[in-house]
Amino acid sequence: MKTSLFALFFAFVCQNVLAGDTVTLKKISIQSGDIEVPAEIATPKGNGPFPPVLYIHAKRGYDEVDQRHITTLAEQGFLVLAPDWQSGRFIERWPSAHNPATEDDVEAALNTLQKLPDACKIPVGYVGYSRGGYYSIRLAAKRGKDIAAIANYAGHMQNPNAPEPEQLFSVAPEIAQITTPMLFLIGEQDYELRRMNGGRAFYALYERGVPVEMQYYPLARRAFDFRNDQSPEEKIATKHARERVKAWLLKYMKVDKNGKCS
Repeated sequence: MKTSLFALFFAFVCQNVLAGDTVTLKKISIQSGDIEVPAEIATPKGNGPFPPVLYIHAKRGYDEVDQRHITTLAEQGFLVLAPDWQSGRFIERWPSAHNPATEDDVEAALNTLQKLPDACKIPVGYVGYSRGGYYSIRLAAKRGKDIAAIANYAGHMQNPNAPEPEQLFSVAPEIAQITTPMLFLIGEQDYELRRMNGGRAFYALYERGVPVEMQYYPLARRAFDFRNDQSPEEKIATKHARERVKAWLLKYMKVDKNGKCS
């Protein structure tokens, strides 16, 4: 069932969870058809409106790692909405298959983000992690005018349900359709397939004139930015990646040099 913009609603939980002196976290529920999608909003301190960012988590599930990530984005001045696209449909952590119905839930989150009172009325930024990368290209193909820029950490560039040959030797057809600027962030020692698909997507976007950049991190493994056994190099890579994403989003979102709506 497709979600109508006018049928969407969101209900705020009354009690805020303070993440620190500069950010407030708030849990909400987003209606997507018959499904209630849990989500979290990270709001910077101060007076809005703020540049809006949609954050889509990996298939491991939304957890404290993602909460720390959206807190960092909010500390950088972004208003962040992070839907939990698994919990609302009782999808277990680490699903191999992709459930297309969850794309409606992610789109419902985009609609909700655009309507938040503290959100600048501009195309949003998008930060995806792993499976979140696949949602980014699906959403950009459908709603490209509403998305200013995408930053994907080790993002899937192929339908997880595609046959093995397509996983190995091609990228999703949406790569030939989207025009949204995209930044790839991949650890040099990530899975070979992830590096290959990301590389193919990079060249395909570049050849079509889409603004695209690839950031590889030397000596960095998969999930370098939240590993419990981070190496010194991976800690530096994490800091660099967060700043790289901030600069990428601000470059293409319609904000002034201070990150404020112009």
